[in-house]
Amino acid sequence: MGRSWGLALAAGERAGCVVSARGAERPGAEAEGPWSCSGVLLSRRAGLVLCHGGIVAPFLSAGAAALQPGAGPPFLGADSCRDDMRLHVQWGPGRGVGARAGRRGALCTPPCSARPAPRGQARARLLLLVCCPAFRASFARLFSGEAAEHWRFAGGGPEPQEPEADAGAGADEGPLLAALGWFALLSVEGRAEAAGGPWLSVAAAASLPKGAPLLACGSPFGAFCPDIFLNSLSRGVLSNAAGPLLLTDARCLPGTEGAGVFSADGALVALVAAPLCWRAREWVGLSLLCAADALLRAAAPALGRLGRHADARLLAALLPPDGGEPAAPLPELGAALVAAVLIECGSVWGSGVALAPHLVLTCRHVAPREAARVLVRPAIPKSSPVWGKVVFATQDTSPYDVAVLKLEEDLRGVPFPILASRFHEGEDVQVVGFGAFGQTCGPSVTSGILSAVVEVNDTPVMLQTTCAVHGGSSGGPLFTSSGELLGIVTSNTRDNSTGATYPHLNFSIPITVLEPALDQYRQTGDLHLLRKLDRPGEQVRVVWRLQRVPAEPPRSKL
Repeated sequence: MGRSWGLALAAGERAGCVVSARGAERPGAEAEGPWSCSGVLLSRRAGLVLCHGGIVAPFLSAGAAALQPGAGPPFLGADSCRDDMRLHVQWGPGRGVGARAGRRGALCTPPCSARPAPRGQARARLLLLVCCPAFRASFARLFSGEAAEHWRFAGGGPEPQEPEADAGAGADEGPLLAALGWFALLSVEGRAEAAGGPWLSVAAAASLPKGAPLLACGSPFGAFCPDIFLNSLSRGVLSNAAGPLLLTDARCLPGTEGAGVFSADGALVALVAAPLCWRAREWVGLSLLCAADALLRAAAPALGRLGRHADARLLAALLPPDGGEPAAPLPELGAALVAAVLIECGSVWGSGVALAPHLVLTCRHVAPREAARVLVRPAIPKSSPVWGKVVFATQDTSPYDVAVLKLEEDLRGVPFPILASRFHEGEDVQVVGFGAFGQTCGPSVTSGILSAVVEVNDTPVMLQTTCAVHGGSSGGPLFTSSGELLGIVTSNTRDNSTGATYPHLNFSIPITVLEPALDQYRQTGDLHLLRKLDRPGEQVRVVWRLQRVPAEPPRSKL
């Protein structure tokens, strides 16, 4: 993980755990469940665990309807669940900052791990189910109405039986969707550890800027093979935020709902609310998080109202101070975030990047018609949109999907990016764009590496990255970690036989292909070099058709 992640790794492994729930065997019926998810040990000394509420939802006396917004207070006591519910928590030994991780075994037949084995399952009892009202409000704002028909979430509870293939997000998850934003606070019987050490620190989510590095520590597949999967790590960035509703591109799997997500300095930032989500059958490649500070601020007074004042004081002690300035953009991403713009051309919208006060670059399929008027919305908060027109768009037959916009007014306060001149496979990169939510939350940031640089005659003609790219990101800028503009995103990958999309395999046009033509247009207004993008060599066309270059020209049979 590197030395810079030592604090986050130690905090994640010390706090990570797995929670399982099942019903006791009843006469004439088998035990119900089990279901499991990841969790966070808030205090080993006190044995307090926070996990996703989805695994408790099947045992609610009033059913999942009790979790629906407006159904009642934003918390439920332990008496809201059936008496036959049994909860267990399993956790690892944790490590210090300087400790080395041991090797893991190849098979899940105990003892199969060379590292210290996970602790045996400890009995736990439910203290309360708590909802973060601010999270639910943000969720409703982003995913209600017509938008709900295009979104689907996975993780957080038992899957529904035989879901309808064409059902929308509000129809096919049942208790799973209702449990989003609900978390369970548990007390481990007999306390987790007598020597608990320092309590977990919690960061204010609002203090983290977009693009801030994050480390998710959870257990894929929940309680299945914990000696292999317990406290698996995934690294990413804070992609976007709407209040306490956060998005990350850290790759989380089913079973990691309830997992802790940590900042680079080891503070708990959030818990995973839904590890997977789709929009209009397209895998978005982002995970939905609930900010830890907002969740604890809701849980502490709820505990007090239930008479558990000591536990309420413990949660309050974990909270960071109120207030503080909103997060400033990361210095290396400042220009990247501000230079990204949202482009609306009729009913079509996408992303773009501002290169000069009057010049914006985007994709042809975002702004396809020359002379068409477009509306450009800067990423700067409270900035006014600017009208412009398409002065150039490549033809449909061109492999280069490019459009150039000339604005009627200056883009004020926008630091224009430095253009890269070289590309290094394996280097860290970020994509900035308005995918997923359009302008609602501003541009999103996704991270990855430059996985391939495809050349023709020693000239880069295509860039491939592992950043999560989805609908609405087209035309957005691809940047290095130091803020240099590498190119513009044109597409991700689609399997034509199944219709599946792969957000972590995508393609961009190198800025070096476009820079000479853009320079000529800026200086003279001449579109001659831009028009040449419609007439590239056949090898370039073959590359962008994702075909193999023929070894030799085909021979005529005439």
